[in-house]
Amino acid sequence: MNHVVPSSELEAAAIIRDAAARGESVEIVGGGTKRGVGRPVEAATRISTAGLTGVTAYNPAEMVMTARAGTPLAEIEAALAANSQRLSFEPPDFRAFLASAGEPTIGALAAANLSGPRRIVAGAARDSLLGVRFINGAGEILSSGGRVMKNVTGLDLVKLLAGSWGTLGLLTEVTFKVQPAPETEETLAVRGLLDDAAANAMAHALATSAEVSGAAHLPEPLSKTVGGGLLGSDPATLLRVEGFAESVRLRIEKLKARLAGAGAFETVGEAHSRAIWRDIGNVAPFADETGKPVWRISLKPTEGHAFALALRREALASVFYDWQGGLVWARLEDAAEADIVRRLVRAHGGGHATLWRASPAIRAAVSPFEPQTPALTALSERVRKAFDPKGILNPGRMGP
Repeated sequence: MNHVVPSSELEAAAIIRDAAARGESVEIVGGGTKRGVGRPVEAATRISTAGLTGVTAYNPAEMVMTARAGTPLAEIEAALAANSQRLSFEPPDFRAFLASAGEPTIGALAAANLSGPRRIVAGAARDSLLGVRFINGAGEILSSGGRVMKNVTGLDLVKLLAGSWGTLGLLTEVTFKVQPAPETEETLAVRGLLDDAAANAMAHALATSAEVSGAAHLPEPLSKTVGGGLLGSDPATLLRVEGFAESVRLRIEKLKARLAGAGAFETVGEAHSRAIWRDIGNVAPFADETGKPVWRISLKPTEGHAFALALRREALASVFYDWQGGLVWARLEDAAEADIVRRLVRAHGGGHATLWRASPAIRAAVSPFEPQTPALTALSERVRKAFDPKGILNPGRMGP
């Protein structure tokens, strides 16, 4: 495979245009940290956006940042932190979990539509994405959206490109809205709850005015895998509160009053709280060397624990919960259990099950992304052909 790193948008467009003329496929990557997600791509050329770097526009007063797609996420976060701002959706870093190298980039973050524990209040990456520039499968440079909130004319290509994993175009520049960083944060840990009781506690917490920005549950012994082992091995139901120090203190007390009798309370200060939620977002409990298949299952928060119980009855699985129980990370023993996972998802109200970690052979044999209905598959194919008539961009990454 020919690996190229263009240094400009025009150079990248020329590479894709030439590949289209020859009918040769192209694999699109950012820093390459998530190449292990989805089906393996067989392509003549791998094109990386790592040469397209730099913040092109950032006015902290407007809370909007524009950067070239290959800009390292660490550089983006450092620039925002210098102005006491942040990306609201808490972008995760899966390098340890996926045993990958390289640098996560801001463009790949948009292309994969990733988000961390704060999604329950801030939405996913696409909800903060205001504008994009990209190159389609014909080598044409296009743009959509802009640097203000209301700037959508016709088809909202910004939302369409987010989560397309490079199958519709190569992102060259992205614009995100940002938000002020809070003064501090604390996490209330409720100890010793079983999964169903934890789901109930998280639901009650989210129903209060405490403005919980993170709700997760770590069953025994996975709780010891986050925050440097601070929590020990007992089950931990975690509720994060962010804001001004006095407000955080009062809201933590409000949560304690609402959850009185649920279990033993433990309040975690800012530094350890940040470490815990970073590990939860980065899937640290499964950042092991086993290589066992790991599934990311999204369903109704009220169904997460029931799904996990049913899964454990049919397969040997370890799980933990994020997004108030609406996101279940499950480590299984065998990818052949894919049919079990997807059958149980349908039985518990429907949702999405994505195989996020597995060997290349398994990812080639099992559909990593949630299979679509025939009607939706046909619609997706028409959309894809409109962007990439010859089907050269990341062929097979998201489906056969």
